[in-house]
Amino acid sequence: MLKLSNAVELADWEIEITQIRAQGAGGQNVNKVASAVHLRFDIPHSSLPPFYKERLMSLNDQRISKEGVLIIKAQSFRTLELNKEDALERLKELIQEAVKPRKARRPTKPTRSSQRKRVDKKTKKGKTKALRGKVQV
Repeated sequence: MLKLSNAVELADWEIEITQIRAQGAGGQNVNKVASAVHLRFDIPHSSLPPFYKERLMSLNDQRISKEGVLIIKAQSFRTLELNKEDALERLKELIQEAVKPRKARRPTKPTRSSQRKRVDKKTKKGKTKALRGKVQV
């Protein structure tokens, strides 16, 4: 069970964890031991509330496929157990971040004095550039 909040939990059958060989440097150990983890989580077929699903599917994240399958690869640690915990923690953070209420943007206008300053700077810059032309005799 992965507890996301007081009301929302994910069952173990919803999260598919497979072990794979890690990539990169590490010598003989990394080549013979499957200590990395692929975590697969099917968002549309999960028991998450519809609001959670909508928010997760609307994320622009390359780890989420078109079908709604979230894939997290964890290979930071040398042991399988730590990589599993890392992958589950990253899944939990991603879901909690997705459902966090977004701050509404309040449209603002530039102040009258800032508008005036901008126009004054433009006219001054234009006059300076006009002086750069050929000198007429």
